[in-house]
Amino acid sequence: MHADLVGLGAIVLIAGLVARLGRRYGFPTVPCYMLVGILLGPGTPGPVLIDHPEDLAILASLGLVLLLFHLGVEFPAEQVLGSGRRLFIAAGVYIGLNVTAGLALGFALGWGTSEALVTGGALGISSSAIATKLLIELRRLTNAETPIILGIIVIEDMFLAFYLALLSPVLNDSGSTADFVVDLLVSFGFLVLLFAMARFGARAIALVLNSREDELLAILMVGLVVLVAGIALEVGVSEAIGALMIGLVVSRTSLKDRVEQLVMPLRDVFAAIFFVSFGLTIDVGDLGSVALPAAVAVVITVCTNLTAGIVTARLFGFNQRAATNIGLTVLGRGEFSLILATLAIAAGLDERIGPFVALYVLVLAIAAPLLAAQSRHFARFVPDRLLRSRYRYVRAETMSTSCTHQDQMHYTETDIDVCQECVDIGSTWVQLRLCMKCGYVGCCDDSPHKHTSAHYEREHHPVIQSLEPGADWQYCYVDEILVRQPLGRASSS
Repeated sequence: MHADLVGLGAIVLIAGLVARLGRRYGFPTVPCYMLVGILLGPGTPGPVLIDHPEDLAILASLGLVLLLFHLGVEFPAEQVLGSGRRLFIAAGVYIGLNVTAGLALGFALGWGTSEALVTGGALGISSSAIATKLLIELRRLTNAETPIILGIIVIEDMFLAFYLALLSPVLNDSGSTADFVVDLLVSFGFLVLLFAMARFGARAIALVLNSREDELLAILMVGLVVLVAGIALEVGVSEAIGALMIGLVVSRTSLKDRVEQLVMPLRDVFAAIFFVSFGLTIDVGDLGSVALPAAVAVVITVCTNLTAGIVTARLFGFNQRAATNIGLTVLGRGEFSLILATLAIAAGLDERIGPFVALYVLVLAIAAPLLAAQSRHFARFVPDRLLRSRYRYVRAETMSTSCTHQDQMHYTETDIDVCQECVDIGSTWVQLRLCMKCGYVGCCDDSPHKHTSAHYEREHHPVIQSLEPGADWQYCYVDEILVRQPLGRASSS
């Protein structure tokens, strides 16, 4: 018993230290936890802190339950339902492409139908934690495409509930077709029951949980979540979906904000144990046999994400830079892929599923931040005809409101309709730009002499505005961003 406590304490402490080091270099915490489990587990030569990963099963299960419960509590249902048809189409394209590619890869590997469904989910659902963290670290919260990225992530979370309900009878190994149909109906019936509870029973749940003392509220909350997760298991539904749905119920009560604050530290601690525990089950010797499939999966995911990003950008009228930002920001895979792999291992599916998903998640955890940070380079290879040709001049930039030089926008209109410097030398121009600080009018960078850029080099006036009819953008040379037209100012024409 003492040795077990020492091993658990040591491995959790080391996981925290490694995660802290990883955060300094921009890496998410989930793969750090998983890597510690792999390196210090029984499947890797060297020191072993936990000889029997199954000893952590209850703690790991609690981490899974709290992770999904917190997701349900913070799920913005009203925001999703009111977000409009285009967002649902964009999210559908993203999920459809990635899940279909995952299913196709699973069948191509010949691991079986159940394994293909797990592979489809693992490749299809991105990590909301990694994506959100990237948006903050890359300072893209004010970009025009960011609300769309967040909307896609939220709809993915909603899709996860239905996918888990579909997967439960498969993982339970329903025998005949009739048994499968019955199990499927039970899974979706449980979903409907909890949805109805969220709609009509939130007040009753609030009465059960309500307490002025945070200590008692936390105890009542954990008890309710674990109870519902256990009942879900008893009726043949994943404990993950039970926790997610009771989180949705709690999110509709007046206790939502307090519960969210109380559950977060519990979630973080036990979720870390869940990811470490998953790493402990991985045998390094098995990684070699899945290296090629994992590499293929990574390449497929990059391609499907970029394709979905282009489709989304076209739907919303964004340019190339926004398209690659969308595709590469939601590239990371993490907690949900590992949850599916854990359920597959518990169901006794092909033993290669665990190492495959682990390696896939680890590679993308490293690749996603690096690729997202360099999205501007990928934007150069997106043809104009896939989006809108009017973005050709500024296609490498993203619409934003974070320009720090808007106080220097003194001119928004002009009567000048020629580039005088071009006229003086007998040259022509493609489009005209207005210097918003001094009123200078010059030719654009697609013109032979690029007089507007030359004016910036001489005078260091930061912001220009397009003088093309219908154009509604300004560009800041210093911040290197395309600035959204301020409200109340009309574009010059």
